[in-house]
Amino acid sequence: MMIITLSAGLAPSPSSKDGNSLFTVGIGAGLIGGLYDGIYPYSSLKEHGNFGLGAPDKLDGEIVVFRGKIYQTQHSGKTFMVDDKALTPFAMVNFFHPDIKITPHQAMNKTMLFQYLDSVLANINGMYAIHISGKFSYLKTRAFPPVKAHQHTPLADMLPLQQFFEFKDCQGDLVGYRLPPFMDNTNISGYHFHYLSQQKNAGGHIIELKAENIEIEIDILDSYTVQVPSTKDFEHFDFKKNREEDIKSVERGGKN
Repeated sequence: MMIITLSAGLAPSPSSKDGNSLFTVGIGAGLIGGLYDGIYPYSSLKEHGNFGLGAPDKLDGEIVVFRGKIYQTQHSGKTFMVDDKALTPFAMVNFFHPDIKITPHQAMNKTMLFQYLDSVLANINGMYAIHISGKFSYLKTRAFPPVKAHQHTPLADMLPLQQFFEFKDCQGDLVGYRLPPFMDNTNISGYHFHYLSQQKNAGGHIIELKAENIEIEIDILDSYTVQVPSTKDFEHFDFKKNREEDIKSVERGGKN
């Protein structure tokens, strides 16, 4: 695999190795376009972070990395800790050390939450890891079904097959990021959150939420590394295609 590293500023921060650097394996646009076969073991992913999210080998759900443990929520809704030997086609992680801690003291839906975060995260080109914990009156998540090896159906074309899960009066953690537009293609810009219930038995990609009593922790990142696949599928993948609309559709769980 080829590794690309980018840092903000003239020199890397002394703490970059510890908590300010985002590590990504795989390419976001590749996952959106159908590169689902696992390429990187979870055991190695843990060496680069204890917080993050991603996708399982040949999909079948969503991945969340929280406090050094990695959980998969399958399209059936079953949630469990993954085998360290299993592989991921795409994931992003960092060692989470919060620079900002906030308690909003107000109820918010997803749109209001993102607007609130925008008011706090003034640098529109900043990279932020975000942990949100507490009580939610409503959560809607989703997970994609499994695919066959080397099946490259674009993720947006699989939207009719995604499974949705709804939770009321629940507690748990949202693990996610707000990344700037210049990281599109390698990653996915904007907000991206995965859920893990307090009991660690439910999760998925966040579609909608109503937060009642939450705490927000934010880790400001200053560099990122991308580990590029060296598979034949990757070598022949068309990255020239504009997948902006597909990314938006996948993030919100539908094309409308």
